[in-house]
Amino acid sequence: MQSIVIQPEFESWRDAARRLLLRGVPPYEVVWLDEPGEQGLFPTGASPRETITPPEPADRVPAAFLDLARMVSAHDDPRRWSVLYAVLWRIVRGGERHLLGMPTDRDVRLLDQWRKAVGRDLHKMHAFVRFRLVEGEEVGGREAYVAWFEPQYRIVRLASPFFQKRFTGMDWSILTPEECVHWDGESLHYTPGVPRTEAPAGDALDDLWRSYYKSIFNPARLKVRAMQAEMPKKYWKNLPEATLIRDLITGSGSRVEGMLGTEGREEKPAPKNAYLEKLAERNAGQSSPEEEGQ
Repeated sequence: MQSIVIQPEFESWRDAARRLLLRGVPPYEVVWLDEPGEQGLFPTGASPRETITPPEPADRVPAAFLDLARMVSAHDDPRRWSVLYAVLWRIVRGGERHLLGMPTDRDVRLLDQWRKAVGRDLHKMHAFVRFRLVEGEEVGGREAYVAWFEPQYRIVRLASPFFQKRFTGMDWSILTPEECVHWDGESLHYTPGVPRTEAPAGDALDDLWRSYYKSIFNPARLKVRAMQAEMPKKYWKNLPEATLIRDLITGSGSRVEGMLGTEGREEKPAPKNAYLEKLAERNAGQSSPEEEGQ
């Protein structure tokens, strides 16, 4: 039995799994550990950590499995490493090349549940990160922004490409308790997590967020449970617009009554368009096949 100590990230697990796979070590002979200080069920006393770059395995691993493993690695269930290696072993060494296409398999179903949980957390981070301008931090004419977010899982590296693509023109940092990411206009950098006190206080952008949220809030379509399912209360403390939610919900009834009591606007005729009028005349002059057969 081997105790394998890895960093809690996909790349670390992948490198260790490649070495084990090449050496033909079956899953039942491996105990995976996240922290160097932990003891496995069957400790060997030897350090399994290596710094060499492992060779590529002779058998190709499906790209779908690597994508799945990258997502699952962000989960916090301690079983994820062993289940990932067991599925990898079955695909490469066990001849089950189509294993991922079997949703009834216990291991595949478990990996899919973890993937979905991480995906939901990733979606929330994309939606609820709010950047704040850091005064006096301009470098080369570029403004600097900082955001604070508290994800449920270790998804910072999964989420970073989204923000890099969307906010390429500004320098920004996203701070979380587990890990932080920074973009300087050229590359992404990662640093250890920080406490909430390191995040900046509100700025003028908060007022813009509140004004925008208030303008798009439609009391006639309000469904409180659905809204809270999409925007759980645990995120409200970090959202500037969340301070408006209770008042908007409380006043939604009177706003709907006011909307119903407002007379509708007079319908305006469509503007004339010579091309559309000519096309309508041509269509009106042509009978359909059904009409011709009558």
